[in-house]
Amino acid sequence: MPRSLVLLFACASGLSVANVYYAQPLLDALAADFGIPDAAVGGVITATQFGSVLALLLLVPLGDLLPRRRLMLAQLVALAMALAGVCLAAGTISLMAGMLAIGMLGTAMTQGLIAYAASAAADDERGRVVGAAQSGVVAGLLLARVFAGLIADQAGWRGVYAASAAFMLALAMLLWRALPVQAPADAAPQREGGVPASLPQSYLRLLASVFSLLWRNRVLQVRGMIALLMFAVFGTFWSALVFLLSAPPYSYSHTTIGAFGLVGLAGALAAARAGRWADRGRAQHTSAIALTLMLLSWLPLAFAPHSLIALLIGILALDLAVQALHVTNQSLILRSGTEHSRLIGGYMVFYAIGSGAGALAATNLYAMAGWSGVCLLGGGLSVAALLFWLATKWPVRIAKVAGPI
Repeated sequence: MPRSLVLLFACASGLSVANVYYAQPLLDALAADFGIPDAAVGGVITATQFGSVLALLLLVPLGDLLPRRRLMLAQLVALAMALAGVCLAAGTISLMAGMLAIGMLGTAMTQGLIAYAASAAADDERGRVVGAAQSGVVAGLLLARVFAGLIADQAGWRGVYAASAAFMLALAMLLWRALPVQAPADAAPQREGGVPASLPQSYLRLLASVFSLLWRNRVLQVRGMIALLMFAVFGTFWSALVFLLSAPPYSYSHTTIGAFGLVGLAGALAAARAGRWADRGRAQHTSAIALTLMLLSWLPLAFAPHSLIALLIGILALDLAVQALHVTNQSLILRSGTEHSRLIGGYMVFYAIGSGAGALAATNLYAMAGWSGVCLLGGGLSVAALLFWLATKWPVRIAKVAGPI
């Protein structure tokens, strides 16, 4: 695959996923504007992640059924409309509905692009291509905090969503011109225009196959559960961080709080080689190192209220571990079958559940027990992930998957 196309997939994935995470450094502003208690404002993140679950089950599999370029265009236009809706939200209900729609459409775009890239890549470069696209995703979700904080301090939180709506429309035009044409993996007889002649029946069969994959694919089950625990850790940290940094002794602005995403970005980019290691059969070694590092990252993070250096070290370690493990998980799962959109969708259901649950638990726990309670939660989830991997790491024979999972 040409480097320019790999870069396009990475950038488009990052811009799409950023929409799901703009709210994290803005939770305090949203709580104040809509009168939401601090302990409950994590529900904003949970709404976007619930939207992600719906997208992964209902929208992402469409990439195996419909022409992908047209699907990308339709989803991007709808995403721009959802972003505009949040910008204009007048109450909590309209805010939550908009966040739900952003979670659905932002996730559908992101995971659809990763599946698109995986299908376009050759077998011996799939880990590298997926790793590059996933690096774009992690860069997008971390830089989302930088962008959101900067724009919010200049134009308010509504300005963040207005600007992103304009970006999505521009991205739709670029992707329409540049993405390669691909035949759907489960192409049904076509009408004029590329739409399956029996779309409702084909769609229902497609959805049923997603649940079938979740039921029978052990690689997806094991790596999905690891992802659930891993992203619960991730959501726990990033959702509670805004409350720590906006209060004394830091009392940082949204711009400064968002800039902490740059530290995580360094760790995420450093882990980009994880996909290459998975291609070379070293997935278990990468998993062991990443899970251990994720657990150890909570040691410096525990000192974050008193030491900025400890906080920076912890962020770097946590994001390095999460990115390396995430790329490894996806590389293994995509080798377990050819239904790439459905495999990605099924895997990311675990991610969305973990991320949403972690965010809601973290804001509630921070209100009750402060930063120490958040660290105990994050550390406990990290231990659970490591123990689960140890219990399931032995080789299991699965079609098209060689070696341990």
